[in-house]
Amino acid sequence: MILSNLLGSEVRDAEGRKVGHIADVRFVLDGPPGQLLAAARLHGLIVSPHSAASFLGYERYNVTQPWPLAQLLRWRHRGSFLVLWEDVARMDSGIVDLRQNYTEYDPMVPL
Repeated sequence: MILSNLLGSEVRDAEGRKVGHIADVRFVLDGPPGQLLAAARLHGLIVSPHSAASFLGYERYNVTQPWPLAQLLRWRHRGSFLVLWEDVARMDSGIVDLRQNYTEYDPMVPL
């Protein structure tokens, strides 16, 4: 899978209704903290109902400056959510289908 092919893909629920587009992905590092080249694992997808554009780092709670840009990007991505990789049922070119009863998590990254 090539990440750039996944970004911007349409995301649909189990009934085929569009719920948004992939704006970003979330990875986790498997291995002890500070280990050089710890294995990265795809944790989930950030789905935005209003925009396929990136959060540009403003999904972090403590990033608030410059204020106008932070407010604009947070407004543009209102209603966004994180869906875990395990909740992805199928991927096709430009379309991602989610499993029945998937869970929507807060996409913000606490620091």
